[in-house]
Amino acid sequence: MSDYNPVEVMGVRVEMPSNQPIVLLKELDGLRYLPIWLGTVEATAIAFAQQGVKPPRPLTHDLFKDVLSELGAKLKTVYLTELKDGVFYAQLNFEDGPTISARPSDAIALALRTGSPILASEQLLSEAGIEIPDQAEDEVERFKEFLDQIKPEDFLG
Repeated sequence: MSDYNPVEVMGVRVEMPSNQPIVLLKELDGLRYLPIWLGTVEATAIAFAQQGVKPPRPLTHDLFKDVLSELGAKLKTVYLTELKDGVFYAQLNFEDGPTISARPSDAIALALRTGSPILASEQLLSEAGIEIPDQAEDEVERFKEFLDQIKPEDFLG
């Protein structure tokens, strides 16, 4: 799909004053950032995957990854497709298999665990993306420092 751009997960943070967790993605070949609001459980799942935290028992996304592996299914790509009525949509695209609708938070958490690429539609980036010019790079650096200091446990409770 040529109208999709690769994005990387910059991290998870809590938006103030709403106290709502967001995952921040950045367009690999551009200046746009895509913030997606999510729930606390989903934020924790993404933060755990990013930081390589291995819980004593598999969490839902770890279980899903293990089931896919045992069934021989390979997650090829994750597409973040659209924003409709304030709700973000995503698709899981399997090698030699179906495309399944998913919440972006679940799709991102699974992609991080499987090493699958995450792509955002041009339409989504145009509608919901925020362009951060180069002179704001120090803001991004401060955000990265914040992400380095935050722990997944900060989202629990």
